[in-house]
Amino acid sequence: MSIAELMSTVRDTVTAERVFSKPFEKDGVTVITAAAISGGAGGGGGSSAEGENGEGGGLGVGARPAGAYVIRDGKVSWRPAVDINRVVRSIAGVVITFLITRAVAQRKQGGRRR
Repeated sequence: MSIAELMSTVRDTVTAERVFSKPFEKDGVTVITAAAISGGAGGGGGSSAEGENGEGGGLGVGARPAGAYVIRDGKVSWRPAVDINRVVRSIAGVVITFLITRAVAQRKQGGRRR
């Protein structure tokens, strides 16, 4: 993939349509979902001693639900998406840190008594 092709792909990939869905309505309530998009791209080029030229690049994009705008009776509200996996990982990290810290503290106290 040439650098020009890579930049064209980036322009086509990172658009508002990827972040916001088309609005949909049911029972007088309009919902527009939104996603958090992140990514990266890189490329480069060079030439050999024989005068051959080459270039290349790559692109990676990721998305996760961010939430939704809800329009009801002319009022807009934001409803954030809850990533339960992220919540569980955060709680697990806190618990593991607490247990390791407690074990280290108990070992230090046990070593002083001897």
